Amino acid sequence: MKLILREYNLKLKHTFTISRESIDFQPSLIVELQSEGFSGFGEATSNPYYNTTVPMMMQDLEKIRSIIENTENETPEVFWAKIHPYLKDDMFALCALDLAYNDLYARKKGKKLYKLWNYTTEKNPLTDYTIGIASIDKMVSKMQELPWPIYKIKLGTKEDIAIVKELRKHTNAVFRIDANCGWGVEETINNSIELKKLGVEFLEQPMKADNWEGHKEVFKHSVLPVIADESCIIEEDVAKCFNHFHGVNVKLVKCGGLTPGKRMIEEAKKLGLKTMVGCMTESTVGISAIAHLLPQLDYVDMDGALLLAEDIATGVTIKDGVVSYSNLNGTGVTLL
Repeated sequence: MKLILREYNLKLKHTFTISRESIDFQPSLIVELQSEGFSGFGEATSNPYYNTTVPMMMQDLEKIRSIIENTENETPEVFWAKIHPYLKDDMFALCALDLAYNDLYARKKGKKLYKLWNYTTEKNPLTDYTIGIASIDKMVSKMQELPWPIYKIKLGTKEDIAIVKELRKHTNAVFRIDANCGWGVEETINNSIELKKLGVEFLEQPMKADNWEGHKEVFKHSVLPVIADESCIIEEDVAKCFNHFHGVNVKLVKCGGLTPGKRMIEEAKKLGLKTMVGCMTESTVGISAIAHLLPQLDYVDMDGALLLAEDIATGVTIKDGVVSYSNLNGTGVTLL
């Protein structure tokens, strides 16, 4: 098996702002694995919150190049378990590798990934489209630029309720709110009351990740469901979220790929938690991998490639929230 690493700097359509940062470009690593005439592709982006850069990921993968390249035809689960000890401190690199390996494995089997997993796609959820923090006028214009059935609105400002009230005047779409750890306990509980009146479906990670007492308090008193994001990073975190959140948002880059992501979703379902997968600002390579988990999800946020000025791959397509699969096997990706 041959390992190929490519570095990209993805240009965004608009400056993207959340409660803790703003970006115009998103550095991204694409991993390609070649074997027996087939190629599999995976992706992970840099992330300052998780102290991850593309050069760091490339360095960590280069260290174990020989172990990777001496692998043939193991199942993704066996491969992930073998590689995890070497990349346990770099889950983003592990994710890019795992996505590529799952893609390659399914292509060798001649199947789309969701079919290899025996999933059916009739009840796939719609994806939301994210509106980053900006002036209210700019947020309204972003919504009008792309009419959509569900918007995820980034908050964590001093005018959060005013923003949502104004946005509500311009659309009947469902709203989801992501405060990216920007609120306190009372603020979250009080905001939930106002936001419910404004047609908000749920709140995502309103408070700091490690505020477990606060999460429990909000879980008891919020009138809206609360979904964990920054509090649910790896497999061990799912059980911690029980009785602290109503659901979990699994991010493949944080947990180390599709292989552990699938297990997290299965565990969340057993605990009665709502299931969601979210994306980073990433290309169609990473987004296409997420699409194969859709049959297991209640909610999904996979609009990352829609935020780009220019994509680097083809794969799944998204129109009005509906995700359509590529005709190709595996995750269905082709690099442009």
